Amino acid sequence: MDGEAFRRAGYAMIDWIARYLDNVETLPVQSQVSAGAIRAQLPAEPPRTPEPFESWLADIDRVVVPGLTHWQSPNFFAYFPANASGPSILGELLSAGLGVQGMLWATSPACTEVETHVLDWLVGMLGLPDAFRSTGAGGGVLQDTASSSVLCALLAARERATGFQSNEYGLAQSGTQLTAYASAETHSSLAKAMRIAGLGAAALRAVETDASHAMRADRFAAMVAQDRRDGCLPFFACATLGTTSSNAIDPLRAIGEVCARERLWLHVDAAMSGTAALCPEFRGMHDGIKYADSYCFNPHKWMFVNFDCDVFWVRDRAALINTLTVLPEYLKNEATASGAVFDYRDWHIPLGRRFRALKLWFVIRHYGVEGLQAIVRHHVALAASFEQWVRADSAFEVVAPRPLNLVCFRHRSDDATNEALLQRVNASGRAYLSHTRLDGRYVLRMSIGQTRVEASHVRAAWELIRTTARATAREVVTVPSDGPSA
Repeated sequence: MDGEAFRRAGYAMIDWIARYLDNVETLPVQSQVSAGAIRAQLPAEPPRTPEPFESWLADIDRVVVPGLTHWQSPNFFAYFPANASGPSILGELLSAGLGVQGMLWATSPACTEVETHVLDWLVGMLGLPDAFRSTGAGGGVLQDTASSSVLCALLAARERATGFQSNEYGLAQSGTQLTAYASAETHSSLAKAMRIAGLGAAALRAVETDASHAMRADRFAAMVAQDRRDGCLPFFACATLGTTSSNAIDPLRAIGEVCARERLWLHVDAAMSGTAALCPEFRGMHDGIKYADSYCFNPHKWMFVNFDCDVFWVRDRAALINTLTVLPEYLKNEATASGAVFDYRDWHIPLGRRFRALKLWFVIRHYGVEGLQAIVRHHVALAASFEQWVRADSAFEVVAPRPLNLVCFRHRSDDATNEALLQRVNASGRAYLSHTRLDGRYVLRMSIGQTRVEASHVRAAWELIRTTARATAREVVTVPSDGPSA
């Protein structure tokens, strides 16, 4: 593909994306295809001769779009936001076009220094401690997801707890059982990280939660004390600011005080809710952040940066680098030897890395801090309105606190009715929600955070839910509590 052909195809592709985003709300939100339907439309063998770009693009409409669940639809209210935006898409395009490999400062200085600078901006934008800035002992790095961040934090904590011995000697240095702690609502990526780190999921203690589904700090402290009495070595805790199921906010200060007293590494997972800290009025969840050794959040969840983009900060970058660095001869260079630069390959699991910072940089510059704050506030206000509508309808109930943009609610009947209600709403194609279980009950989740969502979309979803609920409640057969009649 020469320059002129690339230019023509590029214009056509940008036009296609623009049309898609303009029209996505008219498409069924959840894909309506059956399993195997997409593959059935693809040829059994690859083409033997070149095919024109126009045929590729035609197959996007014919094959791909019907098989998409449209995460960019303003009628998408499931799981969590995964919102893109024009400036982010352009940043991703430029990153692909430049094709740099940013594993070392020397391999592309701009890739490293733009990232470092933008992540220092974000420390101030979110009101985080200056200790996370690169100008001190800490610093930030872009990971792919919060799952990678928690793994890196866990590894650094393990090395710190064992005196950085396992780098050389594996995990056989003492035979002592290392133990980690998180609430029962913490994301499953931590249990996976425990397995990857060689610690085993059984060494992860699930701490009891309170009525709001947040970690009980008193139970956490008691579990640490008991493990010490049993000869274990407590070394790590994860506090979640915005759990996946219900957006519960763990009591960071109380957890942090236990970690400081017991010398545990405290990692803060604010994957989605961290974006809310752009607004000073939502920073109450950061009370106690001074105790955090590491912190992550996902701009790809609610800050209009397309997937993937996770920001991971550490208070002591030396602990992270000492854990992950390996320097073969072929990577040695003068800049690295000087100690004056960051080589981000030492800050995460993979060696290679792309220029992720471009899309984050473009989004911040396009919206500005005030523009980002305005959209976050708008989404929280929409969620507050939805919560009020639910509370005003006697057929429904709100089942968890709503700190930000997620409303957990259910029909007051039974689990079968709620499950059928969700299936019918999603099958309609007019809205898409997801569910969880809280206190053993089937619960619907209304997550509001798409880039283009407006009050009209939220109101239409609520009317669809109410209308569908009336029909579903009439049709779902339930057995009376006193049993069938004789």
